[in-house]
Amino acid sequence: MRVENPANASHCLSSPDLLPLIEQGNIEYKMDEVQLGSHTIRSHGLTIARTHMHDWLILVLLVVIWVVILIIHPFYRFVGKDMMDDLRYPLQSNTVPVWAVPMYAVLLPMLIFIFVYIRRRDVYDLHHAVLGLLFSVLVTAVITDSIKNAVGRPRPDFFWRCFPDGKDVYDKWGNVICHGDKSVIREGHKSFPSGHTSWSFAGLGFLSLYLSGKIKAFDRRGHVAKLCIIFLPLLVASLVGISRVDDYWHHWQDVFAGGLLGLVVATFCYLQFYPPPYDANGSGTYAYFRVIEESTANTTNTINAANLPNAMTGEIQIANQQESTDNGFMGMHLARNSNSVLEDVESGKS
Repeated sequence: MRVENPANASHCLSSPDLLPLIEQGNIEYKMDEVQLGSHTIRSHGLTIARTHMHDWLILVLLVVIWVVILIIHPFYRFVGKDMMDDLRYPLQSNTVPVWAVPMYAVLLPMLIFIFVYIRRRDVYDLHHAVLGLLFSVLVTAVITDSIKNAVGRPRPDFFWRCFPDGKDVYDKWGNVICHGDKSVIREGHKSFPSGHTSWSFAGLGFLSLYLSGKIKAFDRRGHVAKLCIIFLPLLVASLVGISRVDDYWHHWQDVFAGGLLGLVVATFCYLQFYPPPYDANGSGTYAYFRVIEESTANTTNTINAANLPNAMTGEIQIANQQESTDNGFMGMHLARNSNSVLEDVESGKS
């Protein structure tokens, strides 16, 4: 039996479809015709969602935890007068607004996942891609904002947040006495790490890994142009990080740590559902290939069960032939013995 690459399968070949091949003695078929297109949202979507029900519940819990962390007051670190030299950058608006981050880090990858689903009709790929992306972004968000609150590092524009009129005031210990807007001051203590950058690398980093598996960027055929496709999301995430430094909302260390954090979390979340991009099966999910293995085993068992009566019939025929052959030899042996006895009687030996 020949099994070809399952990643290009077009439709499911059920057991009744195999019966004509079995009756003809032809058990060679293509695995390309077994799986893809047979697992859609309508046929398997609810089953997969139930299987991963606990994952979705944990996802909701992460949202709740993240909202609570946003409410928690950050640590107000000591900021002395001699520290203000690095915190006097101008207070200006964001080049990349906050509302735009989930648009390109979450919504854009999901649109690409849906496009791939329309082409491949593989609900395992769609479900796991969406679930992995959401986990990547939310885990990164929880870690990022937890560190922000715990560290309380002042932003580069902290002076103008604390003293909007430019008149700095300090207590007897040399710590700042801010008289600016409380919400602006509070946001000024959340510099490390960069949330824009960590979110960008969590979402777009996951997308980059996803695309590298789908287009088989590491198939050892030397198509360097594929690298341009998988580097594009990373370039966008890097530019977002650079904009945070240019806007004086973050120090370069904040951006570096945020980018590293988001990319590491994205890699771990991706590898929970997909083989590494350089793997031969990197174009599909672990669940997809597991279903194919089970389908192959069931099909093999069906073929063996169908061929069992023929095999038993063949064994019986062979046994009968052997028995008749043995009886034939025995008859010849008895005939030779009878002839020898007659010859002895005629010769007077008896």
